[in-house]
Amino acid sequence: MNGEEVPLLPPKKIKKPRTPLPKLQIGILMALQLAEPISSMCIYPFINQLIRELDITGGDEAKVGYYAGLIESLFFVTQAITILRWSRLSDRIGRKPVLLIGLFGLCISMLCFGLSRTFWTLVISRCICGMLNGNIGVMKSMMGELTDSTNMARGFSFIPIVWCAGGTIGPFMGGVLARPHDRFPELFSGVFWEQYPYFLPCATAAAITAIAFLLLLFFLKETLPRKAQGVANTSVTDDAPGNASTPLRSLLVPSVMIPVANYATLAIVEITILALQPLFYSTPTDLGGLGFPPSVIGAWVALFGFADGMFQLCFFASIVERWGAKRIFVISVSLFLPIIAIFPIMSSVVRTRGVDSYIWVLLSCQLVLMVIMDMAFGTVFMFVTSSAPTKRSLGTINGMGQTLAAIARAVGPAMSTSLFAASKQFNLLGGNAVYVVLAVLATGLVYLASRLPDELPVRDGEQ
Repeated sequence: MNGEEVPLLPPKKIKKPRTPLPKLQIGILMALQLAEPISSMCIYPFINQLIRELDITGGDEAKVGYYAGLIESLFFVTQAITILRWSRLSDRIGRKPVLLIGLFGLCISMLCFGLSRTFWTLVISRCICGMLNGNIGVMKSMMGELTDSTNMARGFSFIPIVWCAGGTIGPFMGGVLARPHDRFPELFSGVFWEQYPYFLPCATAAAITAIAFLLLLFFLKETLPRKAQGVANTSVTDDAPGNASTPLRSLLVPSVMIPVANYATLAIVEITILALQPLFYSTPTDLGGLGFPPSVIGAWVALFGFADGMFQLCFFASIVERWGAKRIFVISVSLFLPIIAIFPIMSSVVRTRGVDSYIWVLLSCQLVLMVIMDMAFGTVFMFVTSSAPTKRSLGTINGMGQTLAAIARAVGPAMSTSLFAASKQFNLLGGNAVYVVLAVLATGLVYLASRLPDELPVRDGEQ
């Protein structure tokens, strides 16, 4: 070999040992996240009845849905306007102060909502809830700072689990505790409960938020590193000078915007399908739906929430650690196409056979696919967090993602339900135009997913 030494094998990549998760800090963070869906969704069971009792529709039942939908969307609209500012503020003054402000605003807004007796006070309280609440983006920034590349998948797996739990507890609590003077007259028989029949669920949500506030105030540690006062650093780094944050313009680069665009597109595709599902389930069979009563729809949605939470808890972290974040994200978002295709297939089956065992098999397949698809959220959070070039830009980047996601969640439901109605009313593409539009969006998401880096970028401060 002419005296030359030829290496037989390339050096083997050594896998870093997994860093233990800071359980107490992540537990407090999850208590915060649990308070958010409980507060935002506890109004859903009684909002339509509340609108009727306020007598703002002039007796027109058709207007109830309009006013209720407006109030439900105001949270996401106002959040979309303000969340980036809160996230950038957290890059300057720290995560903990912004989280505390958000929890305080959430608590006050829920109490105001429960005491509201006019439409405009409902609007104002819901706007306060969205405007003061930039917590979801800041919370993801904290999760990114509490984890590293070895335990990020396990840490971020808790986010969809807790959101599912809050999304189940909130509506259940709102339904059980509404109008307590009717349901529990021996405990709530005073005049106050007759004048404010929906205060109890709102006050309970506010109490849960207040507990989260106290946990954060006394036990949560700040995760954003702060420079000591008076120490100057003239080098061009993220930590200089002192509390300065990264200019927004410098973050508008492909390495940041591709993960953010994936998250925004994922949010709009998912929310359009979630809004379409109960409408499709309740639509009469002669119009291409399943004709299910509310009890069946509620049970099926609850089953999805339970199955989703258990799957993410038991399998998400191990699957991502074994197969990689990008591969799981691409597979997950690809499942939107068969999920969407099952809707017109069920319509066809119902027209020819009625609601029989085939429908329940198709519904079960769709539920399984959606549970697996939901891994996309945990993985895209990892990509968005890892795209931050510096620690001081992490809040801003998460704020950008949450702003776009909030916009998607504000317009997505109206878009999908309107498309569904127009498709059936005007027989567009045989009544299936809505599914074609959703399939196009899902295909675009698969393309965006392919543009993600093959490996999670090494974050600032990691080796």
